[in-house]
Amino acid sequence: MARSFQAVVIGVSTGGVSALAKLLGQLPAEFPLPILIVQHIGPNAGSGLVKLLGERCLLRVKEADEQDEILPGTVYLAPANYHLLVEHGGFLALSADPHVSFARPSVDVLFESAAEVFGPDLIGVVLTGANFDGSRGLRTIKERGGVAIVQDPADAEAQQMPQAALAATGVDYVVALNGLAALLQELASQCATSPRQRGGRDD
Repeated sequence: MARSFQAVVIGVSTGGVSALAKLLGQLPAEFPLPILIVQHIGPNAGSGLVKLLGERCLLRVKEADEQDEILPGTVYLAPANYHLLVEHGGFLALSADPHVSFARPSVDVLFESAAEVFGPDLIGVVLTGANFDGSRGLRTIKERGGVAIVQDPADAEAQQMPQAALAATGVDYVVALNGLAALLQELASQCATSPRQRGGRDD
């Protein structure tokens, strides 16, 4: 049965810069879904990752801002030292609440808030990383009916985060990084409605 996915959320830590560059670089300019990313970064990190990824892919890449509208074909990166959350109505929020899973930004915070808003219309992806952040959030995505994808730990630069996600919940796909862009395109091809069309406000 066709699914109407509304967003992709990705969590990544150690090894993430090269993994994200490779993944995003394989997606076409017409990829229809928004992509929300938490990459663990230091509290004083600048916007270098946004610039690097923007140069490596055909999609628009930006640092997430408070009350950004979640638009199709756009990549949103959590800023340094802020949690990234999804709000009802298709907008983003930033929070300086305490660290979750020893991280801020935290993958779990993004995944859980996105699952609350998008329910079964969400795709969650856990990539390489050296801790367990994202495992609880991916479980929440599955509990809300969304699709859970984990990078094959044997393929990951750091195996702990994918392994923790696999231990936390049943997942729909375990894939090598090289196969992930094709899988996301296949899932996105089922998308019938964008977040803007699903009731986002007009400013």
